[in-house]
Amino acid sequence: MENTNQEIISVKNLRKSFGNNEIIKGISFSVYKGEVLGIIGPSGSGKSTILRCISQLETVSDGSISICGQPLVTDGVYVPKNQRHDIVLKSGLVFQNFNLFPHYSVLKNVTAAQMTVLKKSADEAHETAMELLQRMGLANKADNYPCELSGGQQQRVSIARALALKPEVLLFDEPTSALDPELTGEILAVIKELADEKMTMVVVTHEMAFARDISSEVIFMDSGVIIEQGNPLEVINNPRTERTKAFLARFNN
Repeated sequence: MENTNQEIISVKNLRKSFGNNEIIKGISFSVYKGEVLGIIGPSGSGKSTILRCISQLETVSDGSISICGQPLVTDGVYVPKNQRHDIVLKSGLVFQNFNLFPHYSVLKNVTAAQMTVLKKSADEAHETAMELLQRMGLANKADNYPCELSGGQQQRVSIARALALKPEVLLFDEPTSALDPELTGEILAVIKELADEKMTMVVVTHEMAFARDISSEVIFMDSGVIIEQGNPLEVINNPRTERTKAFLARFNN
């Protein structure tokens, strides 16, 4: 059935090489408004590189990416630099290692980009930041510094910072991989809440049960290609290909 929702991300024939090593080999997919795309696969399969290409942290070698209908790159040719800024703001990336500014307080980590990027006033930025920190259960940590927080708390600040820029889509790059197992649950709960609110998201994760339960669609990648794609229950519980079965064997036993 064709999706009638707005297409938020369109990736077509994406290729990315580092030197002679082709990491992404001509993949295509779409993400529609309100959907959660889960991307699973072994380490080194190109999952994180896709997110880095969408958020312009890496330049593509070939292929096309559009965000909210605005072309970022077409057949390997980027739009002029002055147009890229507005396009990149439509997506927010949450890193696996939090990437907070260590010399900024929690509050300033969430207000700084609003003021520099969105040109918000200090009062507006403060109000938005406190609302988001309240939502993340961290209002009482606003004056603390990242080093004083647990990994789970730091990741929640990172999510608040991304949401403060009001992106159309959130990109999560293995958001729990740097956390102790008991802290993983609190981050997965935040992402689940965002999914329930119909936030459009792309989530690269090693948490198979989470990918199955939260995603509208799942992609299994290996060696830079999409091996299997579809309904999360089918892909994860009843994989069709031998490669997917082998990867999921440990999880499904």
